Amino acid sequence: MNIDRIFQETDRVFPREFRKKNLKEDEPRPPDLPLELFEAYYSCRKNKRNSRSALDFENRFEREIWQLHKELVSRTYQPGKCIAFIVEEPVKREVFASCFRDRVVHHWLIDRLNPLFEKLFIPDSYACRPNKGNLYGIRRVASGMRTVSKIAEWDGYVLKLDIRGFFMHINRNILYQKLESFIRSSYHRPDIDLVLYVTHKIVYHQPASNCNIRGSRSDWNGLPRDKSLFYAPKDCGLPIGNLSSQVFANFYLHAFDKFVTEELQVSHYGRYVDDFVLLHPDAAYLNSLVPQIEQFLRGELALTLHPKKRYMQHVRKGVTFLGAKINPGRIEAAVRIKTQFYGAIHRINALLNQKKPLSKIQRLYVACCINSYLGLLRWYSTHRLRKKLLMQVLDSEWREQLSVRNRFRKVRFRKKGGRT
Repeated sequence: MNIDRIFQETDRVFPREFRKKNLKEDEPRPPDLPLELFEAYYSCRKNKRNSRSALDFENRFEREIWQLHKELVSRTYQPGKCIAFIVEEPVKREVFASCFRDRVVHHWLIDRLNPLFEKLFIPDSYACRPNKGNLYGIRRVASGMRTVSKIAEWDGYVLKLDIRGFFMHINRNILYQKLESFIRSSYHRPDIDLVLYVTHKIVYHQPASNCNIRGSRSDWNGLPRDKSLFYAPKDCGLPIGNLSSQVFANFYLHAFDKFVTEELQVSHYGRYVDDFVLLHPDAAYLNSLVPQIEQFLRGELALTLHPKKRYMQHVRKGVTFLGAKINPGRIEAAVRIKTQFYGAIHRINALLNQKKPLSKIQRLYVACCINSYLGLLRWYSTHRLRKKLLMQVLDSEWREQLSVRNRFRKVRFRKKGGRT
């Protein structure tokens, strides 16, 4: 986004007369607001404009950005309070949501470092990366399974492992040492000292010591201690929920990626955050790698493998990875996604039990909910599943109101008179 477009957008959203009222009379208008913080702000607010912290920031965003700029330049910036809460889907997790102004700083930093990280990371690290993600990872693993099977005349194996309490056991000292060394060797812009300062602030920020709890204490019941930042070991733990945490986690495990692909010479390997798979024609060889992997993780990164999340199977039986059941010639939706879609259809059917007519918001919810699952499932071999759910499980009263399009890939409410 260039500077002209930024200020055009600024004038459209907040006219100059309104923005001047937000500045104190004795506060001089800054002659040149920092472009990078503006870009970070516009990037950060995507899909977040209705949150309370985003609206509070936006109401006086010029002054807020200028204040952030002064704090960063003067080295007085301090991260604010986070909001801690529990999410239940797809699995139970503890999330720390930073305030909006801190998220702007996260975007500012990651925008600087990401191009350097992208040159460093291997292609088979899929999480939180441009042009990567779940579908890319699923296809890469499926391709690796086919390759291994052909090499061994359809006799390959897949080993799936998981790191125990990954985010809560990331050692901040090790992380920052690696980041500092990488930045000093790879970052060649004049603001390198500021980048190191902000990196240090983010890495060593301890949100669990100063946060607001959303929900009740009982929400944490059933959450293992190794998945909570409140019980993290000393000098360990990054909060789940921050962009910086996701990217720094990738960087933390980059040394492990290189160890597996270069030292262990595993040609077919894929990792998404702390879940990873290794493919090889020989099952005994894969089993022999586990002690070496454990030793490297413990010695270099202070991490351990999860003792109960180890999966070794013939490739013909497939592997569940990234929300899909991956087989050499077929990719199916995982049981969890199917179960969630069934539950969503039953909740939609239950709306018909209410006595009053459905509002426009409720109708919009129905269409968006169904289409979101169809949009996900269309990438898998799920034509029969989508047809069954829409033509059998979905109530007939809904089917009279909805038009099914593109071979069960999208639904739309019919207009009056039955025409779409």
